[in-house]
Amino acid sequence: MLSRKVPPASGFLWATMYILVCIAGPACLVAQTGQTQVASAPALGSPTTDTTTIDADGTAHISRVLPLPRTVSTQAQERLATGASWAPGPTSPETPVLIAKAHELYPVTEATQTIAGISVRVFTPPSIPAAKRDRVLINLHGGGFMSDASSYLESIPIASLTQTKVISVYYRLASQAPFPAAVDDVVAVYKEILKTYKPAKIAIYGTSAGAILTGQVAVRLKHDGLPMPGALGFFTGHADFSLPADSQSFYAVPGVMGARPPESEANRPYMKGVPNIKDPLVSPIYADLKGLPPTLCITGTRDLFLSATSNFHRALLRAGVESDLVVYDSMAHAFWFEIGTPESKESLETMAEFFNRHLGGK
Repeated sequence: MLSRKVPPASGFLWATMYILVCIAGPACLVAQTGQTQVASAPALGSPTTDTTTIDADGTAHISRVLPLPRTVSTQAQERLATGASWAPGPTSPETPVLIAKAHELYPVTEATQTIAGISVRVFTPPSIPAAKRDRVLINLHGGGFMSDASSYLESIPIASLTQTKVISVYYRLASQAPFPAAVDDVVAVYKEILKTYKPAKIAIYGTSAGAILTGQVAVRLKHDGLPMPGALGFFTGHADFSLPADSQSFYAVPGVMGARPPESEANRPYMKGVPNIKDPLVSPIYADLKGLPPTLCITGTRDLFLSATSNFHRALLRAGVESDLVVYDSMAHAFWFEIGTPESKESLETMAEFFNRHLGGK
């Protein structure tokens, strides 16, 4: 049994969830008290039918039997059957394997540099067409603001696919300095890059924490009167630190969705000492978003940030910003890190096409 409670004041139901996911063949994956069990038959006491009851105080007790989706690739089905995370961390034994696969499929060279006193890594494709030499992409890596979990996996494929130099910024982590240190670092790098590149030829993008930071940086650039980049990539993130969105409450099931519990984002180290988490510079969804660049938002139907990514997309549309939202069936948080799967390939190509379209020089 896995319990989730979301206060009614946040706009969501209190929820206690019992989830059974049926996978290929007779095997089943059970999320129970934060642990994963893989068995040849439903675990003893597991629900076998969909049920929902709602208490007088609004508490919802839900059990759902989710068949293994047949709308995704064989590789994705195998991944879902293990219950493993789609976004391995920096210490995961999978990460070096995925990075090696990225290098194999998406050739680039790498170099470590310093820009505006900030450490960066530059990923350069083997050949850059003349029409693309005036462009640059800035990657803000994921990792919960506590580690670099993905700079290679986010930068290698995009540099190769766009035939454009990618600069991944190693901003200060929350363990070194909380908000706004990371934003300050990225803005400093951006201002230095503006000395070489026109803003319309720059894109800023990131996954997870990097997506969150992308939104914060864009609002900060507008606040400071700096020219906007040509495009943004907001790949599974959120723009509101004041409360978890609905999918974070529902899909944060260890072992099934590969996600953390729906704790208050305001209590995380990155927000330490922030007096007002609804400050537009902290939670961009409360900002005046008019004038932000065209933005691509990507998520999946089993992503804890599905709702939050969608909410930010809608906020951009309300502000008159050109924004595309692409949602992948059955995919969990940062699924494009699973380099080599059809879903990863398609999503990375979608990102590359968006940047090519908005930065010009195809």
